[in-house]
Amino acid sequence: MPGSALYGAQTQRAVDHYPRMGILFPLPVIRAMAAIKRHMAAVHGDLGLLSPEVSRAVMTAAREVEEGRWDGDFPVEVFQTGSGTGSHMNVNEVLAGRANEILTGARGGKRPVHPNDHVNMGQSTNDVVPSALHAATLIFWEKELFPALARLLSALSGKAAEFSGVLRVGRTHFMDAVPMRLGDAFKGYARQVSLGMERLASARARLLELPLGGTAVGNGLNTHPGAAARVISLLASETGIPFTPAANRFEAQGARDAAVEASGALKTVAASLWKMAQDLRFLSSGPDCGIGEIRVPALLPGSSFMPGKVNPVICEVLVQAAAQVIGNDAAITTAALSGGLELCAAIPVIARNLLESSLLLARAAQAFSEKCVEGLSADMARTAGNVEKSLATVTLLAPIIGYDRAAALAKEAHASGRTVKSLALSRGLVTEEDWNAMLAKI
Repeated sequence: MPGSALYGAQTQRAVDHYPRMGILFPLPVIRAMAAIKRHMAAVHGDLGLLSPEVSRAVMTAAREVEEGRWDGDFPVEVFQTGSGTGSHMNVNEVLAGRANEILTGARGGKRPVHPNDHVNMGQSTNDVVPSALHAATLIFWEKELFPALARLLSALSGKAAEFSGVLRVGRTHFMDAVPMRLGDAFKGYARQVSLGMERLASARARLLELPLGGTAVGNGLNTHPGAAARVISLLASETGIPFTPAANRFEAQGARDAAVEASGALKTVAASLWKMAQDLRFLSSGPDCGIGEIRVPALLPGSSFMPGKVNPVICEVLVQAAAQVIGNDAAITTAALSGGLELCAAIPVIARNLLESSLLLARAAQAFSEKCVEGLSADMARTAGNVEKSLATVTLLAPIIGYDRAAALAKEAHASGRTVKSLALSRGLVTEEDWNAMLAKI
């Protein structure tokens, strides 16, 4: 097993005895734990609770873990003890083993740096792992998810402006409705993204609270009373994310409500993006025998059997990613229900799914912007032709001739194969100028 000299006996027992399912505990949470350990070693060194040599060695080892130098030494899988103790001790032992190598030249072991007494001083799995989960999630949101959604918002807003003059047939229940502006539909999509970002920002406020300092059950037994607050302040300063001590550590350790809320916000974003992707699939369908009012970029051959076929592949990527996010939310919610008394005993699966959902939405939104939305074009002839022949345009006449006469006119147009406009003009109900003025008001 690679790195077995670096991680210690408790990690090896976890590797040997947990069922092997091929899904490792998420590295972003491992690295967030390492950051917490690094800052804790610095604070304990300042307080005189660790020697300067041990403090510096642990800090160096932690920094290396954060940089990914020892990624292969974290073999514990997601499906482990519900607190995440297997992965937490994996971190403690890797840091102690590497710190000992820094100090003595011999990797591993418990001297002069002990994984529990020194690396884990004043900490418990039950306050460190939830804190690392919150930190890892928000660091990813700031670096990846919010920028990806911001790009999508910009792309959709740009298309809203570009398509502001394009009239198309509106559709409700998948049936023709009154005309509308294509740009207005994209304004709606942009607003969905904007509101999704607001929902994530709201959930972010609860994720900012870290239970660090609560140790096993929330009462802070065996930890220096000021250490955790100092670590949280250092983490906030370093990341630019305003982490704060939890207002109530018993809540922050006994429940995973903040993660459930965050997952719910991610699920809402997923539902919004799914709706947009589906709309673009419908509007681009055909292109000759479907709606065909917009053209999506042709990225790759769409069929192994039908030459020249182009599929809305990125829309389908987004739909599938959204489906996974919705499934992850169900798992997170169910896992959070397993909280018993002072601890939620399913934190690893929550961590894995929350981070995967964040990753999926960030990558899918980025691809949707870059490979689909930014390259969309409108088929002006198709949109204008569909508006011209739509029976729903009779609604424009209803205020003039009344609902019943308008309905009868629509039925006659359908039966005769003529357009509503041509019938209305031939009967003197409106002039060409009147008709165009009514369309211009949409």
